[in-house]
Amino acid sequence: MNKISFPDYKCDVLIIGSGVAGLSLALRLADNYKIIVLTKSKLNESSTLYAQGGIAAVFDKKDSINYHIKDTLISGNGLCDKEVVSFIIKNAESCIHWLINNGVSFDTNSTKIKNKSYHLAKEGGHSHRRIFHNADCTGREIENTLIKKVLQHNNISIFEYSIAIDLITFKKFNSLIPRRAVGAWVWNCNKKQIESYHAKAIVLATGGASRVYQYTTNPEIASGDGIAIAWRAGCRVANLEFNQFHPTCLLYTHEEGPNFLLTEALRGEGAWLVRPDRSRFMLSIDKRAELATRDIVSRAIDYEIKNNNIDCVYLDITHKSEQFIRTHFPIIYNKLLNFGFDLTKDIIPVVPAAHYTCGGVIVDKLGRTDINGLYAIGEISYTGLHGANRLASNSLLECLVYAWSASKSLMKTLPSINYFGSLPVYDNKINNKKYHLNVNELELNSYISKIRKSMWNHVGIVRNIKSLKHAKNEINLLKKEIDKYYNNNYFSEKLLKIRNMSQVAKLIIHSAIKRKESRGLHYVQEYPDLLSRAIPTILIPNNYKK
Repeated sequence: MNKISFPDYKCDVLIIGSGVAGLSLALRLADNYKIIVLTKSKLNESSTLYAQGGIAAVFDKKDSINYHIKDTLISGNGLCDKEVVSFIIKNAESCIHWLINNGVSFDTNSTKIKNKSYHLAKEGGHSHRRIFHNADCTGREIENTLIKKVLQHNNISIFEYSIAIDLITFKKFNSLIPRRAVGAWVWNCNKKQIESYHAKAIVLATGGASRVYQYTTNPEIASGDGIAIAWRAGCRVANLEFNQFHPTCLLYTHEEGPNFLLTEALRGEGAWLVRPDRSRFMLSIDKRAELATRDIVSRAIDYEIKNNNIDCVYLDITHKSEQFIRTHFPIIYNKLLNFGFDLTKDIIPVVPAAHYTCGGVIVDKLGRTDINGLYAIGEISYTGLHGANRLASNSLLECLVYAWSASKSLMKTLPSINYFGSLPVYDNKINNKKYHLNVNELELNSYISKIRKSMWNHVGIVRNIKSLKHAKNEINLLKKEIDKYYNNNYFSEKLLKIRNMSQVAKLIIHSAIKRKESRGLHYVQEYPDLLSRAIPTILIPNNYKK
């Protein structure tokens, strides 16, 4: 029987993750409930911070809800949940107003809202201009604005450098009690100790898993922690084979940090994709040319690079005026100058990089997972919106709508939930040992490198059966070694990360092998055609209970 202890921290809602999904949910609940937000790094370090594009919402008179729905369904290639797509898009307008009312600033120009005129951008796959943005740093504007609001609220407590290890459920405490999430074990990076958090409800808002790939636009924190934690707790996951590769990232060999992303809005404003001789190649691929969906553009670039034995293709917007470029893309312009490129004069070398996890933990329209009291919102979740390929600028929208819908569910259910009282202590022998300073960091770094290289080389933009099987064997062996490390009481922040990365990589490969067709972001050379019926790939953990 597990030992029990009183929790170190107690709250009404424990939110794990500090991006737009987690922070907007915290703000929607905090007037009535005590909220704790955990973040594995500093508060503003999230994928939201790096989002350049914006939020898709219908405000232009020439546009319509039906057009936005249609564009999303086309991009999702048969795997979108139409009911969910409609639900999210119909609630986009209210979420934009909520952001504006909370102080978020969007670029002005053409569409009037409350006597203001907003500039709407256009991105790949969109038939109309509908992207609300703040120059080319929309995510930063939203994240920083929400952080200011969160820090001003007395009912919200922030715990930085705190890494969730695993969830605490009733099943871990007493097998006779129905399964319910009641808390989490958390590693305090500063104090080097395990702490317990008790809550009436837990919300995973940890983002995606693109750091399992060697080249990615994502920050260090995007290692799939929430997906792995939910899977170990008994939650189903879906469609993890669909990892979106952003077509245009600056070519430079910086494996450790995020590759610098060149927003799709550049192509929305007329940038071309060209070969080294400046000839365009997308015109013969898709009638939308550079504004085709990301799966199509990324594969086209991958083909050009491999077929012509070149390192990259190029992004060319030099036919636009210098004033236009510097006004609309100030951050990108200045960042590229640091790398030695002038966006107004030079063609920019670009390659695809892992960008977004389209699958995730299965949730309903309220963000509820398979476990009572456990929610998942944002990129970690599988809602049914994105299908086989995410439409640009639908991701922040999904975060906002599901933060709102989850808040409605929580406000309805929290009054009837009681605290459980005492909690089981961490059920691994490592809580009896001090932080291990003798963990071989070089060996752990080699594990990370092997995982990321295997995923990039064998589970990338274009796949084949042999490569997928090779990746499966390679990751399985690595995972066994990593689990042995973990179970033998060795412990560090990096080991927690690798434990989750290896689990998520294994799930992605399993999903990819199960799908015997090419659809959206999943292209397999032996199965180039679509099956007649589009079915989500659902993986079920051994401890799953209906």
